[in-house]
Amino acid sequence: MPASAADLGRQRRRFVWQACFFLLFALAPVFNIFRYDLEAGHAWLLGMPWRLGLDAFMAGRISGLEAGGNLLLRLFLPLLLAAGGLMWFAWRWGRIYCGWLCPHFSAVETINQLMRRASGKLSIWDRQALPPRLADGSPRPSHPVWWIPTVLFAIGFAALWAVVLLTYLLPPAEVYGRLWALDPTRNQRIFLVAATSVLTLEFLFARHLFCRFGCAVGLFQSLAWMSNRGAMVIGFDKPRAADCAACYDNGGPGYAACEGVCPMRLRPRTAKHKMFACTQCAQCVSACGTVQEQRGKESLLRWVDKDAARRNEAQVSLTGNRD
Repeated sequence: MPASAADLGRQRRRFVWQACFFLLFALAPVFNIFRYDLEAGHAWLLGMPWRLGLDAFMAGRISGLEAGGNLLLRLFLPLLLAAGGLMWFAWRWGRIYCGWLCPHFSAVETINQLMRRASGKLSIWDRQALPPRLADGSPRPSHPVWWIPTVLFAIGFAALWAVVLLTYLLPPAEVYGRLWALDPTRNQRIFLVAATSVLTLEFLFARHLFCRFGCAVGLFQSLAWMSNRGAMVIGFDKPRAADCAACYDNGGPGYAACEGVCPMRLRPRTAKHKMFACTQCAQCVSACGTVQEQRGKESLLRWVDKDAARRNEAQVSLTGNRD
């Protein structure tokens, strides 16, 4: 299978994973798969009520020792197992949850592309616009009219997130029923307006900053990944560095297709510690494969792990940079 076809298949699979997980995120409260009900005073898990047993302790029906055991088995142990499993995956494969599942990151990628069409940049804070062509050389000009769908999408996605988050705290039937009747309670209106406003500002102005430093899930994944020298990482074929000198003629001087597609605005050919926020989306691999295939060659970038990852980092340490 040609490299570009394999890369295209990988990106399609990633899109399917993102879409399925977003549906799970939005529908989990509706089917009581997971949520905490403030009105009932207990959580729901896989359709069943999940109580800590503190009410029984307060009523004197169980001892303090039994209450402590309930907290350990029903709260702390599940949290530790979930966090430990996530950290183990991150230790081996990096922030793969972010790149392949996270519903926030799917919004980041979509807004990136809309903002590129509106301004030629992936963020309003970027100093220079990207060349108006994609990795395959096809044109992607920018036009200010695209600011309209960009802003509308950010507001709409923020409003959707606000509603979904509210259903994790209140019965979904009540939330959606009141919204359908245009009659939310005062507290619901305050929550929805505040959450939509904050999320809209974050999507438009600080989504990359949030992913890098504001998201605890992403931050701890990165820390676990950095601690493992053999973890999966984007490797660069250093002996073929000359093929990287001019990525493609219509890209402009010094332009690299891998940098232009990175949703986190990273430089994939740099050292691992500079790729701290890499989400393992592999879009840089796909872009490089597309460019090199036009020259009858293989991608300079690829996923590597274990000894290959250690050798890759050693090469970077000796040269100081992959560029």
